[in-house]
Amino acid sequence: MKKLLTSALALAAMTAGANAADELTLQLKWVTQAQFGGYYVALDKGFYDEVDLDVTIKPGGPDIAPEQVIAGGGADVITTWMAAGLAARERGVPLVNIAQPFKDGGLQLACLKSTGIETPEDFRGRTLGVWFYGNEYPFYAWMAKLGIPTDGSEEGVEVLKQGFNVDPLLQKQADCISVMTYNEYGQILDAGISEDELVTFNYLEQGVGMLEDGLYVLEESLEDPEMVDKLERFVAASMKGWKYAEEHPEEAAEIIIDNDETGAQTLSHQVYMAKEVAKLTARTNGALDPADYEQTVATLLSAVSDDNPAITKEPEGMAYTLDISNAALD
Repeated sequence: MKKLLTSALALAAMTAGANAADELTLQLKWVTQAQFGGYYVALDKGFYDEVDLDVTIKPGGPDIAPEQVIAGGGADVITTWMAAGLAARERGVPLVNIAQPFKDGGLQLACLKSTGIETPEDFRGRTLGVWFYGNEYPFYAWMAKLGIPTDGSEEGVEVLKQGFNVDPLLQKQADCISVMTYNEYGQILDAGISEDELVTFNYLEQGVGMLEDGLYVLEESLEDPEMVDKLERFVAASMKGWKYAEEHPEEAAEIIIDNDETGAQTLSHQVYMAKEVAKLTARTNGALDPADYEQTVATLLSAVSDDNPAITKEPEGMAYTLDISNAALD
């Protein structure tokens, strides 16, 4: 009897092991919000379970650099902007883009009309709020394209290192500030400033757009067949989540609220964000367009200077691969 019991327990353990889902950790670029709705939807709706994945989503924040997290072994996959990813790659962290859920970008400068700013040439002599921690690269590329110094001179602009809020505009500390269409722009409107009182400049429309939230892994992950298999399943389930979020923004917002452990998010703002993010993911199935990659690289290289330390040369090696998305989305 004892032998039979031992055999039964062993068989049960083997069966449980065979049925155990593969673990995978995703590090987000920022806090839990609808910017990452596709991943939370995939988790909540069981899309990861369907492909035998046990996915852990780690929120980011102002003190968290996804590139450093994955380099230190704290994640298998990260979300980040391509400028930051390429900068990390040039500095020795071999990141590879495996999918690009965001086809379009939401980064723009928002200015109060009362400042008299109507065109980018009106930036001269003004104070502009700019996000750093890798988010400054598009801005410096834009100023280089315009030929506007960033030294605070009368013919240049004063760069204000902006926090991740809209206070500098509301408090008149800056003439223009950085905003995302799906987040801070809505915060300005919520503060009582109407769209008629604003002038906005979208980076894509200015010809200096760069790919935003993509999925990145270390090169070594692509040398492991088991990890490649997990990544293919992860991308497929994640894009299923993104497409669901596009079609059900209200439900996606509720899922975000359920997963926000800080309690800082509000349902109304997450609904706004989910609807705006859907505009950025709608034109893609998640596969990177090599032309968009080339545009990002060209924009960065057009503004190599001490102020724009993103990349100084064409990326070497495999900065992106279509193999994962081709297998996942076929």
